[in-house]
Amino acid sequence: MDVTITDRANHALENLQIDESLFLKLKYETEGCGCVMSGVNELWCVAAPEEEDILITTNDGKSILVEQSKQIFLDEALTIDYSEATQLFMLKSPNQIFNPRMRFLNKVNI
Repeated sequence: MDVTITDRANHALENLQIDESLFLKLKYETEGCGCVMSGVNELWCVAAPEEEDILITTNDGKSILVEQSKQIFLDEALTIDYSEATQLFMLKSPNQIFNPRMRFLNKVNI
């Protein structure tokens, strides 16, 4: 899997002042969706990887966690971007837009 984080998204992440000891995670959230086929992608900040998480190196040398079993719902080439207009992240690939309004959730100390 190839994950690109755009300059806009990197700038937005820097503004969130995430501690470098924490991890970014591309989460396929299914809670409240009815079934696993109706999930939505979110960007999470987590303290540590979970058992099924894999670490993917992004274009800027940083890493992002992805749930191994949920890769089936993603394309091989992904881009995480940021929209100034909506002030939200977006997840897209050359084939589709997965989530044009992907929210960021800090799951540390919740």
